[in-house]
Amino acid sequence: MSTNWAAFAAAEPELATTVEQRFGAFTHHVLATLRKDGSPRTTGLEVRFLHGELWLGMMPNSLKALDLRRDPRFALQANPGPGTTMGGGDVRISGRAVEVEDPQVKRAYTEGEAEREEAEPPEPFHLFRTELTEVVRTCVEDDTYLVVQVWKPGEPVRTLRRT
Repeated sequence: MSTNWAAFAAAEPELATTVEQRFGAFTHHVLATLRKDGSPRTTGLEVRFLHGELWLGMMPNSLKALDLRRDPRFALQANPGPGTTMGGGDVRISGRAVEVEDPQVKRAYTEGEAEREEAEPPEPFHLFRTELTEVVRTCVEDDTYLVVQVWKPGEPVRTLRRT
């Protein structure tokens, strides 16, 4: 079972806002994909939350794009930032990436990029819409508890606290 970003944000708005803020704090994040032999590949990536979707844009024929075309499963980790404080916690998203080739959708994506006053993606480019299977946030609460929030489609957020 999976869902898109808008459905997740509607179901769990507080966690969704926190996750977007963590990804918005830095430009580059870490994407894990699966190679042909099934071993993991990690690479840097920029992500966008736009039009109710979490998007992954990639250069043409990049290894991560080819990995996702072959096996759409991915894991995405927000850049933790400098030092060891991880303000806002550690955030990870897992799911499946669906390549979008519709020129109108890609145009809407690039127009959304232009609104952000950032460089437009190079042409041609791969664009993937994500279908979420899990969102996890780990943080420290009151300098006492390690708190892990786990969301999966169709379930409420499960919160675990450890001392």
